[in-house]
Amino acid sequence: MPANYDSIHSGNQGQSPYGSGDPYYNESTGYITPNNAPKKGTSKWIKIGIPVAVIVIVAAVVGGVLGSRASDDDSSASSSGSTAAASSAVSAKNEIGIFATATNSEYMIPVYPSTTNEAAFTTPTFQASSDLQWPEDSFKPSTPSVTTVRDDRPRLIAPKYMLDALPDRIQQDIYLQSWNDTIFGNATDYYSADPVTYYLDGDSGALDVNREVKMRVKAFAYAYHMSGDTKWVDRTYSELENAASDTWGEGNNASKWNPSHFLDTAEMSAAFAIAYDWMYDMWTDEQKTNIRTWLLTYGLQPGLATYTDSSNYYGWWQKNTTGNWNCVCNGGLTMGSLAILGDDDTGTAESLLGYTVDNAKENCVNAPSSDGTWAETANYWYFGNTGHAEMTASLISATGDDYGMLDANPDYYKTGLFHMYVTGATSLFNYGDHGPNKFTATANALHFYAQQYEQPVYSLFQRDQHDSAEPWSMFWYDPSISGAFWNDLALDMYFDNELDQWASMRSSWTDSNALYVAMKAGKNQGHQTHNDLDVGDFVVDALGTRWFGELGSGDYLSTNYFSNDEQDSDRWKYYRKMTEGQNTVLIGAANQLVTATPTVSFDTSGTKQGSSTVLDLEEDSTAYFTMDMTSAYDDVTSMKRGIRLLNKRRQVLIRDEIDATGSVMWRAHTNATVTIDDSGTSATMELDGKTMKISMQNPPSGAKFTTMEAKRLDSDVTPPVPDQENPGVTVLCVELDAGTYTLEMLMNPQWDGMSDSDFVTPSDVALDDWSLTSHN
Repeated sequence: MPANYDSIHSGNQGQSPYGSGDPYYNESTGYITPNNAPKKGTSKWIKIGIPVAVIVIVAAVVGGVLGSRASDDDSSASSSGSTAAASSAVSAKNEIGIFATATNSEYMIPVYPSTTNEAAFTTPTFQASSDLQWPEDSFKPSTPSVTTVRDDRPRLIAPKYMLDALPDRIQQDIYLQSWNDTIFGNATDYYSADPVTYYLDGDSGALDVNREVKMRVKAFAYAYHMSGDTKWVDRTYSELENAASDTWGEGNNASKWNPSHFLDTAEMSAAFAIAYDWMYDMWTDEQKTNIRTWLLTYGLQPGLATYTDSSNYYGWWQKNTTGNWNCVCNGGLTMGSLAILGDDDTGTAESLLGYTVDNAKENCVNAPSSDGTWAETANYWYFGNTGHAEMTASLISATGDDYGMLDANPDYYKTGLFHMYVTGATSLFNYGDHGPNKFTATANALHFYAQQYEQPVYSLFQRDQHDSAEPWSMFWYDPSISGAFWNDLALDMYFDNELDQWASMRSSWTDSNALYVAMKAGKNQGHQTHNDLDVGDFVVDALGTRWFGELGSGDYLSTNYFSNDEQDSDRWKYYRKMTEGQNTVLIGAANQLVTATPTVSFDTSGTKQGSSTVLDLEEDSTAYFTMDMTSAYDDVTSMKRGIRLLNKRRQVLIRDEIDATGSVMWRAHTNATVTIDDSGTSATMELDGKTMKISMQNPPSGAKFTTMEAKRLDSDVTPPVPDQENPGVTVLCVELDAGTYTLEMLMNPQWDGMSDSDFVTPSDVALDDWSLTSHN
């Protein structure tokens, strides 16, 4: 029986246009789009922090909000890191099944039971002696070369020895069983659908449709190998024929896959590579010739020209581009070249491999900074790491080596922690642009990195996420893994690289109602033109919803949206990219300076979660993050901001110390209904049936809360084209004339069982004097 694609908690949803419910959704955009919305960049968004497509495949994790399984064990005890305990954990894992009991179908976050299981929720580890390990690969070249490939097929990602062993592994692991069922459910839906229809989305190209072809080909290829049914081969060929036909692209020429936006070409090259390689023995000689010719003509030869023709601007991503473009483009070209190497009599594949790996080692691998933060944004992490992982895994499987893709940047392994900590209690700390629909761009690189970097916590975290159920997870996930990702995991993390400088703080990893706050400082340049002017920006989650959140991407098709990141760039004229479109302080009704170089400070009580999904916090458990953001403004003598957790992580305090010669406006965006009291210094926020109260502590004279629509000020410079609207979004504001002020905002989520007397009133402490004990 195919997977159930109807979402619980989604009464007003229509059928997704993407067959199976678009499981590769645009992760955590600023607001949710109605289904069947226009292409990216033109939608009117509704709700902060929710993925664009909320129709979910129930089988992908384990269900909707209501769930279908309760934990079998709620015993309480401490964990053990011994081999015996780890072996016991494997058995306990199999008895319990999938740790998450449900997936919140609004925010797509795993829901965990309130329990401690001493046998299963142990320290994360791999069982080296487990019979669930892959068989030994007989392909072991003594001197690996990018142009010397294994004899058997497939070459890419999962060689034959893995495919042969996979059915037994599936039978022994509940996660693999669940994902396998979901992949077949997806493939069945894609099989019944017409081939993908070509669509060129202006300057953003054909990326969505090309990625959708790749998504389908992956599912068909997997289904063929697991079932042996040749119908999947036939259906794949019809998809490939369609993508090479006169109905695809702008005529029958080398521009069919849109090399002017080379991401499109790279993703389609990867799709054709997977099809050619994974179904190699099933293609007729004529089909092989056709697929190879299409791949060369529309993909690899244009790719080689970007390297060899100095007048070809399509290869701009090869030069000092540390971000998703370099990873995706080099990844697709590498996979395409490896797939046809030996069959290609043009020499194109061999020539390309002489460029792509070295170029990726100079650029792609340096996208994570020294602290693991992705150079662009939290959402672009998905695209870049999918490209990096696919390329690296393909090199390893096809040629026997990664050629430095994993260690040329010694800090690359930290990008897994970045993703974990940038994921809040509802969704990502989703600053900056969010990108197009993800389709095949998932977070499953974490499974690959878990093995390659010996970081089991990555895989334990990712396996309960809603995007885990896709083909690569079946080979990158190690079912010998045991333990719980949250066991001994710090609640707080500070990312100190000067490019981003941000902090993540929470009250629990496993409570879907947990408090989560994140705030960033960092630079306003150097993010591949995907950032906002947003020093001081923050988000707040509590009670299962996002109270203050991000607007996300603007319209990618807007004139000069990606022009540059200089101070006078047209990009900074669009509301969602301007300083006033962020949750920070606006001075003189002007954008922040792109030359900002804030200095920051962070400290934490070092609280870690134990084996229990229920965390009993100590009285002194706290964390704080402060910054001097004076350099971000013209009209200030001094501007400082700080955020901290209070009262056992149940309250949030934001403090701003301002000495400004321009007007002052404190701004924060919310979906909540805001009711301001008669004094004007406190407000009640209501959202999703929950309540949070916010109040000014010791408000300066004249300081009062007001609300505004989320749109530009009348005094703003007119953008090249009109802004997107932001319906359902309110801006909570405090407006003051130029002067010297301290603004303190105390946020009190109305937790069940807490009365007014249970909340604390913090001491008045200057930011420079903040410490772990300053507010006790």
